[in-house]
Amino acid sequence: MKNVGETPTASGEELATGERSTRNRVARSILDHGPSTVAELAQRLGLTQAAVRRHLDALVGDGVVAPREQRVYGARTRGRPAKVFALTDCGRDAFDQSYDSLAVDALRWIEQNAGGEAAVAAFARDRIEAQAEAYREAVESAPPQRRAEALARALSADGYAATAREAPVGQVGQQLCQHHCPVAHVAERYPQLCEAETEIFSRLLGTHVQRLATIAHGDGVCTTFIPHSDPKHPKTPSSPSASTAGRNPA
Repeated sequence: MKNVGETPTASGEELATGERSTRNRVARSILDHGPSTVAELAQRLGLTQAAVRRHLDALVGDGVVAPREQRVYGARTRGRPAKVFALTDCGRDAFDQSYDSLAVDALRWIEQNAGGEAAVAAFARDRIEAQAEAYREAVESAPPQRRAEALARALSADGYAATAREAPVGQVGQQLCQHHCPVAHVAERYPQLCEAETEIFSRLLGTHVQRLATIAHGDGVCTTFIPHSDPKHPKTPSSPSASTAGRNPA
């Protein structure tokens, strides 16, 4: 990652270097864990909340992170939602990304000259199928109740900084969260990439999944809901259509 929060001049080179390093750690923690509160960052990084706020102020000033109201899925609790800090597009660009304008240009050419949106969707499915071989091996070697975690680890190895956790109160299942997307800017223009990914998750896990949020759509984290395969909860919604699987629900 490039140094964020760096200024052209600094008094005390050693102090400035330490400040930049800590600031990078704050930004990296948000990348790895998604939009975070001051308290969460302080606990993860072993810093005081005052120190975290100071670094966040600098990162906000540099346009690397932005404050927002915390998104809540499921039942809401009383009280004012906590403020969280999320990476901006500029902040994500500070990290190494595997996309560039060439990918968008190539997909535009496919769309215009090789079959329209259907051709782009076919490309997206073929691409994720190739990636999914490693994911399939990881998922199939794990017990059913740990397969979401196994998929998260496999995705992390590909740069998606993924985690799996129990869904909030009101939802019976897990949330697969991808805190980084190497192709976010491309997927913003071509959501077929998200849709193909959602479809492959469903096939790998052997159950219907629902995409709740995407980085390409402007959310801080790509979030996929995975219902528990539990005899007590036999009914699961029908699979989403190819036109909505990768987009946020309205």
